[in-house]
Amino acid sequence: MMKRLPRLPRSRASDSVFDILRENILGRGFRPGDRLDVRALADQLGVSATPVKDAVTRLAAEGLVEIRPRSGTFVAELAADAVAETFEIRRALECLAAEHVIGRLTPDLLSRFTAIVDALERPVSTDRERAQHEQKNVELHTLLVETTGNRRLTDLYRSLNAHLVVARVHSRRSPEQSRLDQERREHRAILEALDARDATALVAALDRHIRRAGAALVDDVREAGVGAA
Repeated sequence: MMKRLPRLPRSRASDSVFDILRENILGRGFRPGDRLDVRALADQLGVSATPVKDAVTRLAAEGLVEIRPRSGTFVAELAADAVAETFEIRRALECLAAEHVIGRLTPDLLSRFTAIVDALERPVSTDRERAQHEQKNVELHTLLVETTGNRRLTDLYRSLNAHLVVARVHSRRSPEQSRLDQERREHRAILEALDARDATALVAALDRHIRRAGAALVDDVREAGVGAA
C-alpha cells in the first residue's frame, strides 16, 4: 500500500517534490523495489505530473530509482554486488580527495573534523543514537570531499553516498561493539593524519577504513536479503 504523503502548495511544488520523495526513500517511507506511480504521487501531493516526473529523473540520476521502459518507476533494488562496486568508486573518490585536502586545511576546518570525530566516539545504543551516529559519519566523509573545493567531485560523491545510505537504512542492524570500536580507531587515525598534515597517511587511513566498512555493509545487505536481485 502506497505511503500517504502531504499535499504541497503549488508555489513550492517543483522544489519540494524531489526533496520529499528523496527523504521518503532514504527514511524507509518507500522500500527497495516499490513501484512509484507518478500520477498517484502527483494526486497525493496536489501537484501536476510534471514536477513529479522531474523529481523522478533527478532521483534516477542519483541511482535511487530505476525507470524501466514499459514497466514503470521503482525504488532502486539493493544488490550486494552493486553495493560493493559503489564502495569501490567511493573509496577511489575519497582517496583522490585526500590527496588535495591537506593543502586546503585550515585551523577552523581541523576543529570541525575534530568535533565530528569526537561526536562519533559517543556511545551508540538506541535507534536515535544510531541515526545521529550515521549522520555524523556522513558529515565527516562529506566534509573531507567538500574541502577539496571540487564541485563535480562533490556532486558525484553525494550521489554515490545516497545509494549507500539506502543500503544502510534497509539492511540496518544493531552494530556490534567490536565494529564500533574498530570504526572509532579508524576515524581517529584519519583525524591524526589530518592533524599531522600527512597526505600519505591520510590516504592510507581512508583506504583501510573504507575497505573494511564496505565489506561490512555488503555482509549486512546479504544477511538482510534486501533487493537480492
